[in-house]
Amino acid sequence: MKSKFLVFCLGFLITFFASGCSNAQPDVKFQQQNISKKNILIVYLSRTKNTKAVAELIYKNIGGDLVELEVKNPYPTDYKLTVEQVSKELNSGFLPPLKTKINNIESYDLVFIGFPTWSMQLPPPIKSFLKTYNLKGKTVIPFNTNAGYGIGSSFETLKELSNESKHLEGYSTKGGIERDNILYVMEGEKYIQVEKQVKDWLKKIELL
Repeated sequence: MKSKFLVFCLGFLITFFASGCSNAQPDVKFQQQNISKKNILIVYLSRTKNTKAVAELIYKNIGGDLVELEVKNPYPTDYKLTVEQVSKELNSGFLPPLKTKINNIESYDLVFIGFPTWSMQLPPPIKSFLKTYNLKGKTVIPFNTNAGYGIGSSFETLKELSNESKHLEGYSTKGGIERDNILYVMEGEKYIQVEKQVKDWLKKIELL
């Protein structure tokens, strides 16, 4: 009698756990499908095309809409003049008007924002973008190229200016050094290296 009872209990437990596992599996698949179906915007500011190259690698791997951010009054082509202008804008809090228009911002769930580091800060045009468009409730992901000095305060400022958004870990890599007339560097071995880094990063934040 006791052995029959034990067999009954064992059979019940096996059936219970098997049922629980079969119910859990569709939830995992559903979550993966939700991530893959998100509407993705990849918006970027790029002066020497290095940030553009990273934006295109993100697009190549996960798709979405790729948009270059442009200002109404372009910055000077001369590097020193640009540095002077950006310094004044950063110190005064001036937000340059944007030429780029995004009419359907509400349709995006996931927004990648790419930019170079300017004076160790977030570039004024990116601040203009964050002030112009409401990203509340969206997932925001920064990516960056710099001259080797890192992101400075740029990622932190981006979070502050989109504090009603969810933020995922950003990506940064060394690009050109315009001061030394080293401009576009995303070629050959450098491109291969960055491509691998971008893929690894997208996997880490569970988007690839």
